[in-house]
Amino acid sequence: MEYSIIRAIHIIFVVSYFAGLFYIVRLFIYHTEALLDQDGPKKDILHEQFSFMEERLWNIITVPAFIIMILSGTYMLYLGNWAYLEQGWMHVKLSFILILFVYHFWSWRTLKQLHQAKTGMSSTQLRMMNEVATLILFVVVFAVVLKTMFIANWFWALISFVAMGIFIMLVVKIVNRGKKA
Repeated sequence: MEYSIIRAIHIIFVVSYFAGLFYIVRLFIYHTEALLDQDGPKKDILHEQFSFMEERLWNIITVPAFIIMILSGTYMLYLGNWAYLEQGWMHVKLSFILILFVYHFWSWRTLKQLHQAKTGMSSTQLRMMNEVATLILFVVVFAVVLKTMFIANWFWALISFVAMGIFIMLVVKIVNRGKKA
């Protein structure tokens, strides 16, 4: 029973964390566009508003969800006597969680840059970066749900995720084809 409760908590905070990640990068896109495309008082007002929204989202939703997601995931491993650490699908999951950590800290650094009114990437590049979290989510969910079947078919899983990434990037490019980079 305890494991099921912790698993439910883990799933809830995974969803909350990814919602925060998806939205924070969307705010980065709008913030970047405001900094690059606006002038004068409108630029200052938008910069202040986006900075406020990003800070609140990051500190009230994203980071707390991240911490609870990590703690509940670690506690589930502990409750299972760390046995999952011997399984291939968990190695894949944890590898992509490490990539997620890098993405998390990239997001934090981007947030700090934007708060100083510095734009390091174009809005199109940020749209592409927004899809990184989607691809990580795909891999992790498929690894967890399919477990040994995922590992047994790793080559096709890899091909499928690369194809999915290319497809998502193409859709982003097509949808934004008339906009400034």
